[in-house]
Amino acid sequence: MAGRIPKVVVVGPAYVDMAVRCAGFPGPGETVEGAGFSCIPTGEGVNRAISAAFCGCEVYFVGKVGDDAFGSMIKDNLVAHRVNTDYVCTAQAMSTGIIVTMVNSEGENGSCISTGANRALTSDEVGCASVEQLIGSADVCLIHGDLPEDTVSTVIRMCGPYSTKVVLETKLSWSAGGVDLPNDYCSADVLIPDFRDSPLEAEIAAGNSHQVKFIGSELVARGVGSVVIKMGPRGSFITQRDGTTQISGFNVELVDQTGCGDAFAGALAASCGAGDSVQDAARFGGAAGALARTKFGSQDALPTKEEIIELLQKDEKG
Repeated sequence: MAGRIPKVVVVGPAYVDMAVRCAGFPGPGETVEGAGFSCIPTGEGVNRAISAAFCGCEVYFVGKVGDDAFGSMIKDNLVAHRVNTDYVCTAQAMSTGIIVTMVNSEGENGSCISTGANRALTSDEVGCASVEQLIGSADVCLIHGDLPEDTVSTVIRMCGPYSTKVVLETKLSWSAGGVDLPNDYCSADVLIPDFRDSPLEAEIAAGNSHQVKFIGSELVARGVGSVVIKMGPRGSFITQRDGTTQISGFNVELVDQTGCGDAFAGALAASCGAGDSVQDAARFGGAAGALARTKFGSQDALPTKEEIIELLQKDEKG
């Protein structure tokens, strides 16, 4: 990753996660006693913005929270991690996005998610002159697709005239006709597919390289610049018009995978913003994701730029 400071705009969802430990999950009409409680800001937008900030970037977060204590908690948390919140919108009649998680004595968990203000981030709000000026001055815009489709499309279209790189992470659905992806999404410079809850999830997790290459080639044929498919500890596959490249993974001790996706995307965007090739950016992101697997939690597991570089240098030396 080059030495200059990249300017990164992150557009994505924001939540507060309330977690409680209990002996067992309650049944209908039942109340169980809990032991231990945490309440922390989280969400793919928030965590990826902090990851990019840890990589030494000048980071701006664009999202929406409610006019409540949870919204203030999210913004305070971002500011504490050197992320600018001037472009965070506030929904007056909706709550901040909330995740309620219960963890039983066996370590199993179940969650309930209320998207709240996240679903109310409109195309008009992200398409205003001030946000357009911000995006136009940025090196890269990292977008998480768990927002209204027209909002995501508006941000992607705004990046085009300014040659701001678009790194888009979004869920893919599969039909008989192939990958189902909105046309605007195909303008992304880098697309990171999310296969969670998809019929393809098991094949990707098993390392089916044939299927990976097929999906990547189809997306590139539709206009995507580069497709980066994460393969967990095995690294990632990058498909571009000139073929597919495999980026090897890192051999680290697995402790917790909660923060690895946030670390990967934030670090990859930071590297792209610094002018690195997609291959180098994927390797930088891969090292960040690997380091995140060695710690518990989400934000607590996000590595710094110095830690990522140290792992890359150690890996090069063998």
